[in-house]
This record gives sequence, structure tokens and C-alpha cells, in this order.
Amino acid sequence: MLLLSLLLTLAADLPPAPYPDFPSATITNGTLTAKLYLPDAQAGYYRGTRFDWSGQIGSLTSAKHEYFGKWFDRYDPKLHDAIQGPVEEFNADGPGLGYEDAKPGGVFLRVGVGFVRKPDNKPYERFRTYEIVDPGHWQVKRAKDRITFIHTVKREGYAYVYTKTLRLVGQEMIIEHELRNTGQLNMPLTQYNHQFFVMDGKPTGPETQVVFPFQLTAKRAPNAALAVLKGTEVAYQRELRAGESAFGTLEGFGKTAADYDIRVGRRDTGAQARIRGDKPIEQIVFWSIRTTVCPEPYIRVDTLPGKRTRWSYRYTFE
Repeated sequence: MLLLSLLLTLAADLPPAPYPDFPSATITNGTLTAKLYLPDAQAGYYRGTRFDWSGQIGSLTSAKHEYFGKWFDRYDPKLHDAIQGPVEEFNADGPGLGYEDAKPGGVFLRVGVGFVRKPDNKPYERFRTYEIVDPGHWQVKRAKDRITFIHTVKREGYAYVYTKTLRLVGQEMIIEHELRNTGQLNMPLTQYNHQFFVMDGKPTGPETQVVFPFQLTAKRAPNAALAVLKGTEVAYQRELRAGESAFGTLEGFGKTAADYDIRVGRRDTGAQARIRGDKPIEQIVFWSIRTTVCPEPYIRVDTLPGKRTRWSYRYTFE
């Protein structure tokens, strides 16, 4: 048992496993370089129904550091967590958009994915992988230092045009979003970025830094044996082992976008990332395992018929 535990721990620290080529694109501005996996219903790297298919970054590097990469052990294109960050998820208030009204065999909507099938009368399961009925239409526009994804879906009731652009500017990556509701029904939504930081391939522990601009409190505190809240910082007590998770729901933020300003870094290698958003935080979920660190601020992106909602995230890498 001890040998197995050691092997699992060592495996978690190995470089990403080589996978066959998937549809991808590389953007660079000479300072930062990012490799992105492209949305593709037949051959895409990720074909699950939890996360938005656009903007998946398998690697983002500066001259000295790597910020993202493979953090999971098991790969399947339809596995909801077999994805590399930063990645985003839309959630409706309650079940998925249209889930309660759909009969078994009918469809409901996952923004950034498309229309998926409701298989039975069981309650909606956010982490379940549903059958995709209509993935909509994806358009990708590329330039040297930027890439734009346009997702169009349309059925009776729900319809939208969702546009996401990633731009590299100096030491920054800017992610810009626009959700235009072209249907007849309201779209009450929250959205967040899961992050999935994998900095320089190092394990999560005391060398990891996670700092917020406000004094942290917790609705649910992480396991104190693994991580504690110290003022504005989540402080790790020791290096996490394979299979361990430091999870919590954090509070202390105010009602303005000024509190959407999070720093994640490494004391040992010097890698640093600052994430800023332009909308107020609604809630913060914090999750980390040995191979990845994920501060996840949720924002509201409710969009009425005929209206559009815009928001952006700004990442500064050092």
C-alpha cells in the first residue's frame, strides 16, 4: 500500500502525458505564447457538457514559466473534468436552462456547449455528462496574438450568439465575452472561470500563494490540516498528497468589481498570475489538489431577450 501511494504521488508530478493531436491553435505576442484546443463536436479535445468548449488553454508560457497544463490522471473527451485551464462554466439559477420544462427525451441548454438531452425525470445533475443533441455552430477567427470563438445556437425558445476573444498584450492575456440573447426566453445565469493553474509543474503546498484583496472569511473553511485562511491569503500547511483536496467557499468580498483581483503564484519559482474581473463577485469556490490550484469567483451574466451582456477577465503573468 505504501509503495502504491508513493507511485501515485510521483505520477501526479510527471509532465503531461502525450496525447494524439487535436484541433488546436497557437497565439503569441513574443512575450506570452498560448496553445488552445478548439471546439469540435467530432474531434475536439473536450466534448463534455459541463464547461464552455471555447478558450481551453493547454499551455501558456512566458520566457521563464509555464502556467497551465494537464492536472488530471484519466482522460476521456466526454469526461467533465478532462479539460485544461483556464476554462469557464455557465450555470442557470437551479437546473439547466429549460431542464424543468423538458420531458424525458427532450432537450435543455448548456451555454458554450449546446442543446443536450434530458434522459429521465431525475433531478438535474450539474456534473453529469449528458448526450449532446445539437452542438450549434462554432466559428473560429485567428490572428497572430489573438483568437475569437463565436458560438451560435437556435431552437424554439432559447437562442444566443456567444463571442469570446482571447488577446495577448504585453504580459497580459485578456478574455472578453459577449452573450447576445436572440431567443424569446430569459437567460438567468452565473459564470465563472475554474482556472486550473498548473504553475511550473510544481505540487500544491506552502510554496503556493493565493491572495485576495480583502480579509477572508469562510462559509465553509478548507480542511485546516491542509490549508487555513490568514488575513487575505489561503495558506497551505503542508504539501498536498495525491487524493487530498483543500476545498472551501470563501467570503469577505464586497459589492463592487474592485474585489475581483486575485493573485496566484509560487514562492519557489517566482511564477505569478494576477486575475482581475470587471463585474462584482457573487460567490467564491476554492478548490485545489496536489496538481492544480483553483480560485473560482462567480459573477452574474443574466441576459434578457434582445439584450447582450459583456464582461472580461484580465490575467497578468510574471
